[in-house]
Amino acid sequence: MTEAQLRNVVEEVVKALAAKGFLKGNRCECENGPKALKGEVKTSIGSAGKVFGNAASWGAAPASPAKGQFSALPPKAAHDDEDDDAHVDAKIIQAVGADRVSVCKPTKKGSDTARYVDHTLLKPNATQEEIGKLCEEAKNFCFASVCVNPSYVALSAQLLRGSGVKVCTVVGFPLGSTTPTVKAIEARDAIANGADEIDMVINIGALKSGNDVVVYDDIKAVRDATRGKVLKVILETSLLSNEEKVRACAASKKAGADFVKTSTGFGGGGATVEDVKLMRETVGPLMGVKASGGIRDAKIAADMIAAGATRLGTSASIAIVTDAKSEGKGY
Repeated sequence: MTEAQLRNVVEEVVKALAAKGFLKGNRCECENGPKALKGEVKTSIGSAGKVFGNAASWGAAPASPAKGQFSALPPKAAHDDEDDDAHVDAKIIQAVGADRVSVCKPTKKGSDTARYVDHTLLKPNATQEEIGKLCEEAKNFCFASVCVNPSYVALSAQLLRGSGVKVCTVVGFPLGSTTPTVKAIEARDAIANGADEIDMVINIGALKSGNDVVVYDDIKAVRDATRGKVLKVILETSLLSNEEKVRACAASKKAGADFVKTSTGFGGGGATVEDVKLMRETVGPLMGVKASGGIRDAKIAADMIAAGATRLGTSASIAIVTDAKSEGKGY
């Protein structure tokens, strides 16, 4: 698609929004939910065809979400006859030339928890066949993403193309002890291979040494390498005191990360309701909190969401969304 064609798509989408009554002048008047952001609508198009928001608004404070809502809550899977979570459905966008717009539609019945789930396979001996199965399951249930090791990002991106399921991968995993430069290079490479979301491990040793400057610089280096993509910062909460968890959350928020995440699943402990509550209280309502490690059934998943989690990292995804008994111990 040429730049001129892309501009035409943007213009037509704005017209469609206005026709549906979502836009009045240059302002969005949507009033419900955490996506109800108000302000002047301005876009620019970069050299690679990416559409960017108005740079002048980057530092502006977002609208506060309604009580009890978190802004990082993933959207429900869209349906042709259900577009209550969407300003404009895929058909309108596709009709004006954006042929690669994708909407995930489940082919297997599962609970609404599926939209919170990063369907995860991070074991070192994972095979290509297992990754293929993981991606197929993610499409069937419309999970938010698959979370795989970096070497499987390109394969996952190929298998999930057009599905609406995102590709998530890990950086500095699982120890967090590589340098900021290495983590930034890992992140850029993953994005070049098709990653949509990056889960990076914090510099745990620096945090426990009280060197918050190094912790912040580490996160900021990856944030700078992942602009336009979702960045989650893994704290490895089982190794931290509550005071250290709070400092890690503060550094992540200051650096501009999108989520804080409890665990790698390889550090001897997983998510707890208490940690999720503490992280939510620290980062506030507008950042995401991902609970990962040890989430094996629907009840635990529901408890994590009730505590403030807006994403769940688990390999027991199907058991969770079908309320079945999980087999094995996994991630």
